[in-house]
Amino acid sequence: MKSILLNSVAAAATLVGAGMLSTTSAHADDLTLCWAAWDPANALVELSKDFEAKSGHKMKFEFVPWPNFADRMLNELNSGGKLCDLMIGDSQWIGGAAENGQYVKLNDFFEKEKISMADFIPATVTGYAEWPKGTPNYWALPAFGDVVGWTYRKDWFSRPELQDEFKKKYGRDLAVPKTFAELKDIAEFFQGRNIDGTTVYGAAIYTERGSEGITMGAMDVLYSFGFQYENPKKPYELEGFVNSPESVAGLEYYKALYDCCVPPGHSDAYMSEDVDAYKSGQVALQMNFAFIWPGINADAKVGGDKSGYFANPAGPGGKQFAQLGGQGISVVASSAKQAAALEYIKWFAQPEIQNKWWSLGGYSALRSVVEDPGFAKSQPYAQTFLDSMAIVKDFWAEPSYASLLQATQKRFHDYVVAGKGTSKEALDGLVKDWTEVFEDEGKY
Repeated sequence: MKSILLNSVAAAATLVGAGMLSTTSAHADDLTLCWAAWDPANALVELSKDFEAKSGHKMKFEFVPWPNFADRMLNELNSGGKLCDLMIGDSQWIGGAAENGQYVKLNDFFEKEKISMADFIPATVTGYAEWPKGTPNYWALPAFGDVVGWTYRKDWFSRPELQDEFKKKYGRDLAVPKTFAELKDIAEFFQGRNIDGTTVYGAAIYTERGSEGITMGAMDVLYSFGFQYENPKKPYELEGFVNSPESVAGLEYYKALYDCCVPPGHSDAYMSEDVDAYKSGQVALQMNFAFIWPGINADAKVGGDKSGYFANPAGPGGKQFAQLGGQGISVVASSAKQAAALEYIKWFAQPEIQNKWWSLGGYSALRSVVEDPGFAKSQPYAQTFLDSMAIVKDFWAEPSYASLLQATQKRFHDYVVAGKGTSKEALDGLVKDWTEVFEDEGKY
């Protein structure tokens, strides 16, 4: 998810005309699908064996570790490279990939094949497929729903002695927090505590500086405090919204949670570091994307009934949102095998394939899967996934998102981790940075 300047080099490829979009290839092709290297990608390899058997095409996969994924794949798109026929790209890429002609527009294909975006979770259509946002222009099929949520040590929470001590101190049960204030109380309660002869800590949160980590973590909190990216009535008007009093309070909270309650050395942590801290028994709470939950549930040390899952809590005013993750699957415009790539998307969109995708550990965005009466009880984390996907927001998906993200990473890390300045100064600086980016883009 690490980013580079998406709009620095326009792709040489042009969009394929609607009349050339065919889902029947004259011969078998070797298709290469590009994605990140993580557990869901392994599940997709297994799932894709069905496509190979039915279509005659052979699938190859180019999986790149998350810290290098955006650099590698955005360079591929920007240069008009021929490596990838299909791309499962991050949600923030959609604007640049659409405007730079790097993805094939899928509207005519969807209409021909009777693939309706109304059949997918609305937030994933907006987040992964649409550009411009809020318009019926589609550049991807929602492929992997994801969202930031929380994992907690259910076995620790249930210990009678800890229940008694917590209730005496806070006047309520030690239970899943309903608000961020309650979450911080729980993190402070566990910070430095001895459990089974081991010193444990409160919460593993996102603090990583190099790619997008601290932005995903801090925004996950700021949304519920009242942060807004812009004036809802005037696009790109930032003053008083990005740096509102509610936003300032939210960033102050995130720093306070970092200062009080993370494990030692947790100053540059993202997904894998949070998983490691949790699986090793260091922390009571873990912030992370939902994709990690199958692995937590199966883990010998913390899995099964030892762990529980909950959606992002509410802020001081009762607002409750969560940071969207996840990706859509697109046909790369520079591919010479677009017809076969479209066959793959048609196959992947089938309800029976989406059901199998969920059973293998992929997070389907198809409503018939997630709205099935049995879905919520199909896995211990399934209901939390539903609850979380109902409250999502996402970072800018502008073509200049990489510049916007780099500024955010610096401002947030300097304040939260390095302790430079105040929350208000950090957000005022962010308004300045973002305004300069949008001025360069001609938005004013």
